[in-house]
Amino acid sequence: LHARYVLNLLNEARKHLKQLPNITHVSTCYSEEITVCGDLHGQLDDLFLIFYKNGLPSPSKSYVFNGDFVDRGKQSLEILLILFVFLLIYPKEVHLNRGNHEDHMVNLRYGFTKEVMQKYKVHGKKILKMIHNVF
Repeated sequence: LHARYVLNLLNEARKHLKQLPNITHVSTCYSEEITVCGDLHGQLDDLFLIFYKNGLPSPSKSYVFNGDFVDRGKQSLEILLILFVFLLIYPKEVHLNRGNHEDHMVNLRYGFTKEVMQKYKVHGKKILKMIHNVF
């Protein structure tokens, strides 16, 4: 994805997240289900498997992602962008909790910073700055 679109998406995600309270209460009734996911750590195949087994987020399919989206795996950025797109499309059905890997220092140590810089050599620093602002 071109850096311009990545930055636009990050900006929209940031604007949306700034409007939300620090704590979001999510509830469901007996006739609805919610899928709770944790620790994707850059494993895009895991996210695809979750969507394959449970369905894509939609008005009838809610998700809570409990952080640690990035680091360790090779496709952290792709996971982050997919989650932000779903968050913007289905803001009442997709909920993102920040994990300890959504942190600048942890990203330096466990590989997310390096991944972004390799994928976006020219605009990598600007993208990283915006990601950390979103985090």
